[in-house]
Amino acid sequence: MPSLDTILPHLIPFALVAFRLGGMFMLAPLLTSAMVAARFKVLLVVALAGALYPTLPASPAPDVDLFSMLPMVVCELAIGFVMGLIAAVPLAAMEMAGVVAGQQVGFGLARVYNPELEADTDILGQLLFYLAIGAFIAFNGVETLFVSLADSFHRVPPGGMLSLTPPIDLLLGVVTSGFELAMRVAAPVTGMTLLLVVALGVVGKTMPQLNIMAVGFTLKIVAAISILAAATHVISAVAGDEVRDAISRVTQWASALSPAPR
Repeated sequence: MPSLDTILPHLIPFALVAFRLGGMFMLAPLLTSAMVAARFKVLLVVALAGALYPTLPASPAPDVDLFSMLPMVVCELAIGFVMGLIAAVPLAAMEMAGVVAGQQVGFGLARVYNPELEADTDILGQLLFYLAIGAFIAFNGVETLFVSLADSFHRVPPGGMLSLTPPIDLLLGVVTSGFELAMRVAAPVTGMTLLLVVALGVVGKTMPQLNIMAVGFTLKIVAAISILAAATHVISAVAGDEVRDAISRVTQWASALSPAPR
């Protein structure tokens, strides 16, 4: 019967590598898609951990028990989770822009299910969300996340970070930038809708026999779609810059990690 003595010392470090990868699968764009089966995600995490673990610098296996291993697992999950969260903020911001614009137009009455976020959204929100997904793919977002996470193991070995200070400033900066992106994208539609409401209000007072509600609903939809179609190039450029900036922040944060002092 083959001996397991050569495998057992690698069990805990391998599990920590898998946990860091699994943390990224919690929020990272595309990786967290509900259209991908949970079993396949687990299999993919194990397969990636198996491919990554032999490339890591050799280090002695930590002598830990189940309770002392728990902080290591939490920190490993947190590292991958933060990287996925930073990368996902611009996509959520684009969806928020679509929701804000859609509410002004009246698309909030026709909500649809977004399987990527496992939540209801309106049509414009889903459209802008997939536009941001396209930018994320175009800038090699998934590949960059995996490369950054793999590079983090050379700075912080598995189990080497016993405490992780939340990057509050970084997260606040990303969220603030994402909120600004959402408002910039939604502003043209919101402004045009406001002008139409004022104009239709004046027309309704001067021509009471006109059904303003029916006419106004159609005009707002046509105006919103026309503005979005005209601004598609600008919106894609702005969203691409935001996605690229978020990916760059992930790389910088991963490269700034340092192990806990011994």
